[in-house]
Amino acid sequence: MNTSSPRAATPGFDSVHFKQALSQFATGVTVITTRLADGSFRGLTASSFNSVSLDPPLVLWSLKSQASSMPIFSGNSHYVINILAADQAHLAHLFATRGEDPFGQVEFELSRTGHPVLKGCTAWFECHNRSRYPEGDHVIFVGEVEHCEVHPREPLVFHGGRLSGLHLSA
Repeated sequence: MNTSSPRAATPGFDSVHFKQALSQFATGVTVITTRLADGSFRGLTASSFNSVSLDPPLVLWSLKSQASSMPIFSGNSHYVINILAADQAHLAHLFATRGEDPFGQVEFELSRTGHPVLKGCTAWFECHNRSRYPEGDHVIFVGEVEHCEVHPREPLVFHGGRLSGLHLSA
């Protein structure tokens, strides 16, 4: 199977226009968490999450190649993808901002492999760091899900550059 194609034609738009177009796709919001070798934790906000396969259970997310946390996430064997609920927008902001250690400000439990699971999430996936694929200015991480939990709640949604809840009807 051929995994690459000849280069596409030069786009007729700039990155600002491209980001504006992408922002029209509503997506859920996640916080990816892991444990460092020294026992401390690292987490980041990501909206680039998707399912890949049911058998084996695979999911993906992406991280900017130049991110300071790239060596951590590319080198660790496991991570947890926490799907945020509508009332957790503060967590999305907290983990998207550099500064103080966010884990001192949030409630979490540890997964069976010792990685942070944020309390109140609508679902979480504990993943083995199966593979990584550099593409453009990002790296695509594929995780093989070893454990997941579901706590149905209203999801946090990112659309048009804003976070909001998605009001579900029964």
